[in-house]
Parts: sequence; structure tokens; C-alpha cells
Amino acid sequence: MARKFIQGALAGPVGGGVARAVLRALQGRPALRRTNFRGRTVSLAGGPALAVGATAGAIVHRPEHAAAAAVAGLGSGAVGLYDDLVGGRPEHAAKGFRGHLGALREGRVTSGLVKIAGVGAAGLAAAALLPRRRTVDVLLGAGVIAGAANLFNLLDLRPGRALKAGFLVGTPLGASGPLGAAGALLPADLDEEIMLGDAGANALGALLGVAYTAKTGTFGRLAALAGIAALTAASEKVSFTKVIEANPVLNRLDTWGRKPAEPPVEKRKPSPYPRG
Repeated sequence: MARKFIQGALAGPVGGGVARAVLRALQGRPALRRTNFRGRTVSLAGGPALAVGATAGAIVHRPEHAAAAAVAGLGSGAVGLYDDLVGGRPEHAAKGFRGHLGALREGRVTSGLVKIAGVGAAGLAAAALLPRRRTVDVLLGAGVIAGAANLFNLLDLRPGRALKAGFLVGTPLGASGPLGAAGALLPADLDEEIMLGDAGANALGALLGVAYTAKTGTFGRLAALAGIAALTAASEKVSFTKVIEANPVLNRLDTWGRKPAEPPVEKRKPSPYPRG
């Protein structure tokens, strides 16, 4: 009991410390510069920083699940980073799962398809490394881990949103390692210095999926997978951003700590009087 308490107490600082170290090492690299939704230049370094830091913290917290956490966090983060780096190229252009499958029928393997396959494989491998190794439990666990990775990626459309969702989901799970990394990066994310990208959002979702799967059996995994599938399907029809903005409570939580939008510059009307 004392050992588990110490592991839990150390996991957050370890996750946060590793995330900060990776961020410092990568943040200045020109290849990671991108433009966010407001046209500001940010760094994709937040993605690998979160993936590595959250994974390190998860391993410290639950060494018995170290292999599953490493496969889920680093695997999902790696394929997400690949998509972040090359996904904007014309040969990888495609939108949505159907778009990527359509590109495959044309003979093109897009970075998005690589990410989908990679996250799925990481989820399956991680689930197989956790307790309850019956086929049905492994398949359900894989769905939860991969589905959570994708769902957090869908949430990562505004600064701080995915990290805040991580705290809401991870706190009751006691996922102190991933949350330590998330807390370390939250100020920079809110200040629009970094973005998580697919690398960070996928890794955070996958690690929280591992934490949940490790605590639940067949029914719990089935219930979570049904909820994730419903939200993912809803995202195809409804904009999460519009739903959040229309709800006062969700909107306040979503905008908390974020930089305010810059007011538009008023154009001066020409003076009707001649100069001089």
C-alpha cells in the first residue's frame, strides 16, 4: 500500500518534469512550427512532450502496466507525430475515414491512414498486455484505447480543450502520471505557444484508455466503447465546438485561461475635409 502511494505521488512530478524537458529540447525547431486557428505561430513540440512525459508518468505510477502504457502512449504519439509532420502535403490529402479509404483505393497510402492503423495496432497490443486476456476483453479494451485516442484528437481544436478534458476523465481514474504531464503543458497550450497536435492528443487519450481498461472488466469496457462510439459518430454530424459554445457552463470551462480574441482593427473613414 505504501509503495503504491509513493508511486502515485511521484508519477505526477515525473510526468511533468519529463514533459518540460522534452518541450525545452524541441520547441525552437523550425520544422515544428505551425499556424493555429487564429493564425498565430505555435510549436508542435507540445505533442511529443506530452506523449513522452505522460507515458513516463504512467509507467512510474503503474509499473505492472508499464508495457501497455509504453505501447499505447508512445505508439499512438509516434504515428500522430508522423501525421502532424507530413499530413499537410498534397499526396496525403484526404478528409475523414472514408476519404483515407478512398485514397487507398486510388493507390495512395495517406498519413491519416497510417495513423488510424497505427493507433489501432497500439490499442490492440496494449489491451493484450493488460489483465483479462480473454479475446472479447482484449478486443473491447483495444476499442476503448484506440477510440479514446481518436476522441481526444477530435477535441483538440482549441487551446487547452483536450488537456482540460484529460483532467475531467483522468482525475476519477487516478491517472496522476498523464495528468502531471498535462498540467505542466497546460499554460503553454493556453498561451498559444504550443499545440498538442495528433501526437499529444492521441497519446493522452490512449493512456487514459489504458488506465480505464486496466480497472474494468467486460461490461465496463463495453459501456465505455459504446459511449466513445456514440460521441465519435455524433462528431460526424455535429460540431463539438458549436455545442460547447452554445452551452454556458461548457463554454466557460472551455475558454477559462485562454487568450481573448484580438478585437478587429477598425478602419478609419476618410475625412470629408481636405488636408492643409
